Amino acid sequence: MTSSSQNGTALITGASSGIGAIYADRLARRGYNLILVARNRPRLDDLARRLADETGRTIEVIAADLSAKSDLARVENVLRTDSSITLLINNAGFGATAQLLDADIDKMTNMIDLNITALTRLTYAAVPGFVARSGGTIVNIASVVAIAPELLNGVYGASKAFVLAFSRSLKHELADKNIRIQAVAPGATATAFWDLLGAPIDHLPAEMVMRAEDMVDAALAGLDQGEFITIPALPDNADLEAYEAARVKLMPNLSRSEPAKRYPAAKAA
Repeated sequence: MTSSSQNGTALITGASSGIGAIYADRLARRGYNLILVARNRPRLDDLARRLADETGRTIEVIAADLSAKSDLARVENVLRTDSSITLLINNAGFGATAQLLDADIDKMTNMIDLNITALTRLTYAAVPGFVARSGGTIVNIASVVAIAPELLNGVYGASKAFVLAFSRSLKHELADKNIRIQAVAPGATATAFWDLLGAPIDHLPAEMVMRAEDMVDAALAGLDQGEFITIPALPDNADLEAYEAARVKLMPNLSRSEPAKRYPAAKAA
Protein backbone atom coordinates (compact mmCIF):
# COMPACT_ATOMS: atom_id res chain seq x y z
CA MET A 1 0.00 0.00 0.00
CA THR A 2 1.38 3.40 -0.98
CA SER A 3 1.17 6.24 1.50
CA SER A 4 1.01 9.67 -0.09
CA SER A 5 3.20 12.46 1.25
CA GLN A 6 2.96 16.21 0.89
CA ASN A 7 6.75 16.31 0.99
CA GLY A 8 7.05 13.74 -1.79
CA THR A 9 9.76 11.11 -2.01
CA ALA A 10 13.44 11.36 -1.13
CA LEU A 11 15.90 9.12 -2.97
CA ILE A 12 19.00 8.50 -0.87
CA THR A 13 22.15 6.78 -2.12
CA GLY A 14 24.53 4.98 0.21
CA ALA A 15 21.50 4.50 2.44
CA SER A 16 22.14 1.16 4.13
CA SER A 17 24.29 2.50 6.98
CA GLY A 18 26.05 5.54 8.41
CA ILE A 19 25.14 8.99 7.13
CA GLY A 20 22.72 7.70 4.50
CA ALA A 21 20.75 5.59 7.00
CA ILE A 22 20.49 8.56 9.38
CA TYR A 23 19.21 10.78 6.57
CA ALA A 24 16.62 8.06 5.88
CA ASP A 25 15.51 8.08 9.50
CA ARG A 26 15.31 11.86 9.75
CA LEU A 27 13.52 12.36 6.43
CA ALA A 28 10.96 9.63 7.11
CA ARG A 29 10.16 11.35 10.41
CA ARG A 30 9.78 14.63 8.50
CA GLY A 31 7.10 12.95 6.38
CA TYR A 32 8.99 11.92 3.25
CA ASN A 33 8.46 8.61 1.54
CA LEU A 34 11.82 7.06 0.71
CA ILE A 35 13.69 5.20 -1.99
CA LEU A 36 16.82 3.74 -0.41
CA VAL A 37 19.74 2.81 -2.66
CA ALA A 38 22.81 0.80 -1.63
CA ARG A 39 24.60 -2.45 -2.39
CA ASN A 40 23.66 -4.30 0.80
CA ARG A 41 20.10 -5.58 0.28
CA PRO A 42 19.65 -7.19 3.73
CA ARG A 43 20.60 -3.95 5.49
CA LEU A 44 18.31 -1.95 3.21
CA ASP A 45 15.42 -4.32 3.93
CA ASP A 46 15.99 -4.15 7.69
CA LEU A 47 16.11 -0.35 7.63
CA ALA A 48 13.05 -0.11 5.39
CA ARG A 49 10.99 -2.37 7.64
CA ARG A 50 11.96 -0.46 10.77
CA LEU A 51 11.25 2.97 9.31
CA ALA A 52 7.95 1.86 7.76
CA ASP A 53 6.84 0.45 11.12
CA GLU A 54 7.95 3.51 13.08
CA THR A 55 6.81 6.26 10.71
CA GLY A 56 4.12 4.79 8.47
CA ARG A 57 5.93 6.09 5.39
CA THR A 58 6.32 4.15 2.15
CA ILE A 59 9.89 2.86 1.92
CA GLU A 60 11.21 1.26 -1.28
CA VAL A 61 14.66 -0.24 -1.68
CA ILE A 62 16.93 -0.61 -4.69
CA ALA A 63 19.94 -2.86 -4.28
CA ALA A 64 22.49 -1.34 -6.64
CA ASP A 65 26.23 -0.87 -7.02
CA LEU A 66 26.45 2.64 -8.46
CA SER A 67 29.93 1.97 -9.81
CA ALA A 68 28.36 -0.63 -12.15
CA LYS A 69 26.87 0.93 -15.28
CA SER A 70 23.80 -1.33 -15.40
CA ASP A 71 22.91 -0.70 -11.76
CA LEU A 72 23.50 3.02 -12.12
CA ALA A 73 21.24 3.06 -15.18
CA ARG A 74 18.41 1.46 -13.17
CA VAL A 75 18.58 4.21 -10.57
CA GLU A 76 18.81 6.91 -13.23
CA ASN A 77 15.62 5.53 -14.78
CA VAL A 78 13.81 5.78 -11.45
CA LEU A 79 14.85 9.41 -11.11
CA ARG A 80 13.64 10.15 -14.64
CA THR A 81 10.28 8.41 -14.33
CA ASP A 82 9.09 8.71 -10.71
CA SER A 83 7.29 12.03 -10.51
CA SER A 84 6.90 11.76 -6.72
CA ILE A 85 10.64 12.34 -6.17
CA THR A 86 11.28 15.81 -4.75
CA LEU A 87 14.63 15.30 -3.01
CA LEU A 88 17.86 13.59 -4.07
CA ILE A 89 20.54 12.92 -1.47
CA ASN A 90 23.79 12.09 -3.29
CA ASN A 91 25.55 10.41 -0.38
CA ALA A 92 27.17 7.29 -1.87
CA GLY A 93 30.94 7.43 -2.06
CA PHE A 94 34.17 6.22 -0.51
CA GLY A 95 37.54 7.64 0.40
CA ALA A 96 41.21 6.84 0.81
CA THR A 97 44.15 7.92 2.92
CA ALA A 98 47.08 6.49 0.91
CA GLN A 99 49.47 8.93 -0.74
CA LEU A 100 50.07 8.70 -4.47
CA LEU A 101 53.11 6.41 -4.31
CA ASP A 102 51.25 3.96 -2.08
CA ALA A 103 47.82 4.09 -3.74
CA ASP A 104 46.22 1.54 -6.07
CA ILE A 105 45.32 3.36 -9.29
CA ASP A 106 42.41 0.98 -9.97
CA LYS A 107 40.90 1.88 -6.59
CA MET A 108 41.43 5.55 -7.36
CA THR A 109 39.60 5.13 -10.67
CA ASN A 110 36.77 3.30 -8.91
CA MET A 111 36.56 6.21 -6.47
CA ILE A 112 36.19 8.64 -9.35
CA ASP A 113 33.47 6.44 -10.86
CA LEU A 114 31.42 6.51 -7.67
CA ASN A 115 32.20 9.91 -6.15
CA ILE A 116 32.04 11.84 -9.41
CA THR A 117 30.50 9.93 -12.33
CA ALA A 118 27.60 8.34 -10.45
CA LEU A 119 26.76 11.57 -8.62
CA THR A 120 26.81 13.51 -11.88
CA ARG A 121 24.66 11.04 -13.79
CA LEU A 122 22.07 10.81 -11.00
CA THR A 123 21.87 14.60 -10.85
CA TYR A 124 21.43 14.83 -14.61
CA ALA A 125 18.67 12.22 -14.38
CA ALA A 126 16.83 14.08 -11.61
CA VAL A 127 17.03 17.71 -12.73
CA PRO A 128 14.81 17.62 -15.86
CA GLY A 129 11.92 16.23 -13.83
CA PHE A 130 12.47 18.78 -11.08
CA VAL A 131 12.41 21.56 -13.68
CA ALA A 132 9.25 20.17 -15.29
CA ARG A 133 7.56 19.99 -11.87
CA SER A 134 8.83 23.46 -10.90
CA GLY A 135 10.72 22.37 -7.81
CA GLY A 136 13.04 19.95 -6.10
CA THR A 137 16.09 19.71 -3.88
CA ILE A 138 19.51 18.14 -4.40
CA VAL A 139 21.84 17.56 -1.46
CA ASN A 140 25.39 16.58 -2.41
CA ILE A 141 27.60 15.18 0.34
CA ALA A 142 31.07 16.64 -0.17
CA SER A 143 33.73 16.92 2.55
CA VAL A 144 35.99 19.45 4.16
CA VAL A 145 38.75 17.95 2.01
CA ALA A 146 37.09 19.73 -0.90
CA ILE A 147 38.57 22.87 0.67
CA ALA A 148 41.62 21.24 2.27
CA PRO A 149 42.70 18.39 -0.05
CA GLU A 150 46.05 18.10 1.75
CA LEU A 151 44.35 16.35 4.66
CA LEU A 152 43.77 12.96 3.00
CA ASN A 153 44.34 11.16 -0.30
CA GLY A 154 44.58 13.58 -3.23
CA VAL A 155 42.12 11.80 -5.50
CA TYR A 156 39.56 11.69 -2.69
CA GLY A 157 40.04 15.40 -2.03
CA ALA A 158 39.81 16.17 -5.74
CA SER A 159 36.62 14.12 -6.09
CA LYS A 160 35.00 16.09 -3.28
CA ALA A 161 36.27 19.36 -4.77
CA PHE A 162 34.41 18.31 -7.91
CA VAL A 163 31.26 17.80 -5.85
CA LEU A 164 31.57 21.29 -4.41
CA ALA A 165 32.33 22.94 -7.78
CA PHE A 166 29.55 20.99 -9.51
CA SER A 167 27.10 22.02 -6.79
CA ARG A 168 28.12 25.64 -7.19
CA SER A 169 27.49 25.44 -10.93
CA LEU A 170 24.10 23.79 -10.36
CA LYS A 171 23.11 26.56 -7.96
CA HIS A 172 24.02 29.14 -10.61
CA GLU A 173 22.35 27.36 -13.54
CA LEU A 174 19.15 26.48 -11.69
CA ALA A 175 18.72 29.72 -9.74
CA ASP A 176 15.47 30.61 -11.53
CA LYS A 177 14.04 27.05 -11.55
CA ASN A 178 12.93 26.76 -7.90
CA ILE A 179 15.49 24.00 -7.30
CA ARG A 180 17.45 24.03 -4.04
CA ILE A 181 21.09 22.92 -4.02
CA GLN A 182 23.01 22.17 -0.85
CA ALA A 183 26.59 20.97 -0.59
CA VAL A 184 27.38 19.43 2.79
CA ALA A 185 31.05 19.36 3.82
CA PRO A 186 31.51 17.21 6.92
CA GLY A 187 34.76 16.84 8.79
CA ALA A 188 35.71 13.56 10.44
CA THR A 189 32.46 11.75 11.21
CA ALA A 190 32.04 8.61 13.29
CA THR A 191 30.99 6.03 10.69
CA ALA A 192 32.39 2.82 9.21
CA PHE A 193 34.05 5.01 6.54
CA TRP A 194 37.26 5.07 8.57
CA ASP A 195 37.35 1.32 9.22
CA LEU A 196 37.07 0.72 5.47
CA LEU A 197 40.11 2.96 5.00
CA GLY A 198 42.10 0.95 7.50
CA ALA A 199 42.35 4.05 9.69
CA PRO A 200 40.04 3.46 12.69
CA ILE A 201 38.24 6.52 13.96
CA ASP A 202 39.68 6.09 17.47
CA HIS A 203 43.10 6.96 16.05
CA LEU A 204 41.87 10.53 15.54
CA PRO A 205 41.68 13.11 18.34
CA ALA A 206 38.22 12.90 19.90
CA GLU A 207 37.71 16.64 19.56
CA MET A 208 37.88 16.29 15.75
CA VAL A 209 35.25 13.57 15.41
CA MET A 210 31.52 14.33 15.17
CA ARG A 211 28.73 11.81 15.76
CA ALA A 212 27.03 10.94 12.48
CA GLU A 213 23.62 11.80 13.97
CA ASP A 214 24.83 15.27 14.91
CA MET A 215 26.33 15.77 11.46
CA VAL A 216 23.10 14.92 9.66
CA ASP A 217 20.99 17.00 12.04
CA ALA A 218 23.28 19.99 11.46
CA ALA A 219 23.12 19.46 7.68
CA LEU A 220 19.33 19.40 7.75
CA ALA A 221 19.28 22.52 9.93
CA GLY A 222 21.52 24.19 7.35
CA LEU A 223 19.11 23.15 4.61
CA ASP A 224 16.20 24.57 6.60
CA GLN A 225 18.12 27.84 7.01
CA GLY A 226 18.73 28.12 3.28
CA GLU A 227 22.47 27.49 3.30
CA PHE A 228 24.19 26.52 0.08
CA ILE A 229 27.36 25.18 1.71
CA THR A 230 26.97 23.61 5.14
CA ILE A 231 30.09 22.81 7.16
CA PRO A 232 28.60 21.24 10.30
CA ALA A 233 31.68 21.80 12.49
CA LEU A 234 32.42 25.41 11.48
CA PRO A 235 31.80 27.61 14.56
CA ASP A 236 31.43 30.93 12.74
CA ASN A 237 29.83 30.98 9.28
CA ALA A 238 31.39 34.41 8.75
CA ASP A 239 34.65 32.56 8.02
CA LEU A 240 32.98 30.72 5.14
CA GLU A 241 31.43 33.95 3.93
CA ALA A 242 34.88 35.59 3.92
CA TYR A 243 36.29 32.63 1.95
CA GLU A 244 33.50 33.00 -0.59
CA ALA A 245 33.96 36.77 -0.80
CA ALA A 246 37.67 36.30 -1.55
CA ARG A 247 36.82 33.79 -4.29
CA VAL A 248 34.30 36.14 -5.87
CA LYS A 249 36.79 39.03 -5.71
CA LEU A 250 39.16 37.07 -7.96
CA MET A 251 36.61 36.51 -10.69
CA PRO A 252 36.78 39.82 -12.62
CA ASN A 253 40.55 39.42 -13.08
CA LEU A 254 40.82 35.72 -13.88
CA SER A 255 40.68 36.27 -17.66
CA ARG A 256 42.22 39.37 -19.25
CA SER A 257 43.76 40.32 -22.59
CA GLU A 258 47.26 40.85 -21.20
CA PRO A 259 49.49 39.05 -18.70
CA ALA A 260 49.77 40.63 -15.27
CA LYS A 261 52.62 43.09 -14.95
CA ARG A 262 54.46 40.79 -12.56
CA TYR A 263 55.17 38.53 -15.59
CA PRO A 264 57.50 40.64 -17.78
CA ALA A 265 57.96 39.55 -21.36
CA ALA A 266 61.00 37.34 -21.93
CA LYS A 267 63.96 39.27 -23.27
CA ALA A 268 65.30 38.34 -26.67
CA ALA A 269 68.64 36.58 -26.62
